[in-house]
Amino acid sequence: MGIRDIIEGKKQWRAHVARIKNLPPDYQIVYHEIQRYVFKVGPVDLLDGPLLTELVDFFEEGVAAGKGVLQITGPDVAAFVDGLLQDIPTYADVYQESLTKKKHGL
Repeated sequence: MGIRDIIEGKKQWRAHVARIKNLPPDYQIVYHEIQRYVFKVGPVDLLDGPLLTELVDFFEEGVAAGKGVLQITGPDVAAFVDGLLQDIPTYADVYQESLTKKKHGL
């Protein structure tokens, strides 16, 4: 990764953060809680994947439709996030696979 890639990555992240700051306060709170959880769980392609950008897109659509954040995520935000991550490999999955391989001598 070159210096230009780092600079471009920072520009993209700043633009992403600016979009979040334009959301209503309830959306911002839920976004930051989701982000904290996602960073902890660690999808393997989090930084290269579209998950967080698509989440902001989804939230902006909810705002445009005049809906509250819990109207679009449902009352159980954790279940909503688990649904988002359902088909995305995480570092926890990779670790579990390595344990399984060790257990079976592979």
